[in-house]
Amino acid sequence: MPYFDTASAAPLHPVARQALLAALDEGWADPARLYREGRRARLLLDAAREAAAEAVGCRPDELVFTSSGTTAVHAGIAGALSGRRRVGRHLALSAVEHSSVLHSAAAHEAAGGSFTEVPVERSGAVDPAAYAGALRADTALACLQSANHEVGTEQPVAEVAALCAEAGVPLLVDAAQSLGWGPVAGRWSLLTASAHKWGGPAGVGLLAVRKGVRFAPQGPAGERESGRAPGFENLPAIVAAAASLRAVREEAAAEAVRLRALVGRIRSVVAGRVGDVEVVGDPERRLPHLVTFSCLYVDGETLLHELDRHGFSVSSGSSCTSSTLEPSHVLKAMGVLSEGNVRVSLPMGTAEADVDRFLDVLPGLVAEVRERLGAPVPAPPSPTPVASLVVDALGRRCPIPVIELAKVIGEVPVGATVTVLADDEAARLDIPAWCEMREQEYVGEEPADRGSAYVVRRLS
Repeated sequence: MPYFDTASAAPLHPVARQALLAALDEGWADPARLYREGRRARLLLDAAREAAAEAVGCRPDELVFTSSGTTAVHAGIAGALSGRRRVGRHLALSAVEHSSVLHSAAAHEAAGGSFTEVPVERSGAVDPAAYAGALRADTALACLQSANHEVGTEQPVAEVAALCAEAGVPLLVDAAQSLGWGPVAGRWSLLTASAHKWGGPAGVGLLAVRKGVRFAPQGPAGERESGRAPGFENLPAIVAAAASLRAVREEAAAEAVRLRALVGRIRSVVAGRVGDVEVVGDPERRLPHLVTFSCLYVDGETLLHELDRHGFSVSSGSSCTSSTLEPSHVLKAMGVLSEGNVRVSLPMGTAEADVDRFLDVLPGLVAEVRERLGAPVPAPPSPTPVASLVVDALGRRCPIPVIELAKVIGEVPVGATVTVLADDEAARLDIPAWCEMREQEYVGEEPADRGSAYVVRRLS
């Protein structure tokens, strides 16, 4: 069964498995103790730290191991903000950061601080000049991911890091998605990562803090990991994480070329064989293994279940599920279609035949899901068009509001409007995106008794 969701968690690398088993036998003792078993554990921990620091591009004494990538992000942001509290309490970040960064920003604001979200272009990348414009005299910290976890777009980290350094603001880089492919360029100040993203075991994160960066660890003080990650080190997992990071780096150059070609094929074939689809993210400046596309008139969860039934494990960049009506904050910030969203992220070693089979199966499954949902089919224009229409889609989840809009747009004359009543939050993103794809005019959103009224003017 092809596993195409390495952006969520990569399969355990064989080197990680070997190192983990060996460390279980040799590294079970307390590395802080001076007896033989403790010294042996300390040697393993020091070797793992040196290997990880070399991959990150920092000094070993600048890097600590945490219990997860999320913990590393929270600790890094909290420590940097506290260390620079005399400068101010403002935080700058991009609008497409991982939820761990957004949650830290929300907690900071709840504690009396403030933050600014820098918007992104339709590709998902920030404009360095726009990011520099968000830096203020009281900005204590800036955050920017190295590459986006939902659409794969690489961020201009080196350019933003230079602008932050010029402004005297430290930059924290979330490198969870990219570190396995290579070091992060630029004069960053703090960096975080997560081992299960590159084939290491879950439950190991990295936090690097450059010398000279003011940093005050938050929470009760601990004696281990320079006081920045309290608790007993999970030494076998740490050793496996460092060993696998070194191993994947050795394979990265060749695999990046191969997987980039496979992803390029997915991007072109999906756009050619699946009608009404938007392939999102930067087509060039992107991670080599990740591609995301959104299909009009398709329920994303249904499509994912159908792909799973046919043997393909993929995920969605959208957080729109039965428990929430909120679309993905990344897709929302980009202004792209969120319905029918599929994220494919190929693990190292993915067979070309598996990608070909995926591309053979996908168009038929999309067509089946659309037919099941009653998606519109091309039809001749109504001989007696009406001046305007109102579509009541209240209580119905996307993509139904968009489907109903597409069904009736041909019934009004050019220049007339269709008003869609909807209370699904995703409609706020999907209706404007549909208008852009269909070259119709999105007039805007108006208040309604329930939900919102989305007005669309027919242009063709």
